[in-house]
Amino acid sequence: MMHPSVITMWNHYSQNKNVAHESYSSWYFCDNEKDANHLAELVLKGKKTATSSLKLFYELEQEQLPKIGDHSVITDWNGLSKAVIKTIDVKIIPFQDVVEAYAYKEGEGDRSLAYWRMAHIDFFTRELSAIHREFDEAMLIVWEEFEVVFPILK
Repeated sequence: MMHPSVITMWNHYSQNKNVAHESYSSWYFCDNEKDANHLAELVLKGKKTATSSLKLFYELEQEQLPKIGDHSVITDWNGLSKAVIKTIDVKIIPFQDVVEAYAYKEGEGDRSLAYWRMAHIDFFTRELSAIHREFDEAMLIVWEEFEVVFPILK
């Protein structure tokens, strides 16, 4: 069930920007409270402007891939709305082909490719272990760049 703050934030954004005809999703980053809340805060600080996921999970869950123009309400772990984002770029690439600029936009740790690789290998390995699969650097990721459209960051 969606937290009421998500609906309130979307309604406020869509009425002020005249985008009521558009749909949106609502989600949080990562698989634990500490990281989910921290990453949402990085979005609000303007440091995190991208995210990545394993393409395999979109396929297994029969979920549509993100596309340019999609809107999402980012929440904390408890579902409390933090920001509305709009997807501005999507790339499907092998994990091993992620470059420094992509890692930097994800805004995590020291924003280096080395940190990004370490953190994402750990995260993807945990995700895959739940379905008895092993991580491989040739696996495709969905890299999504976004901009915060509400609230307006200063």
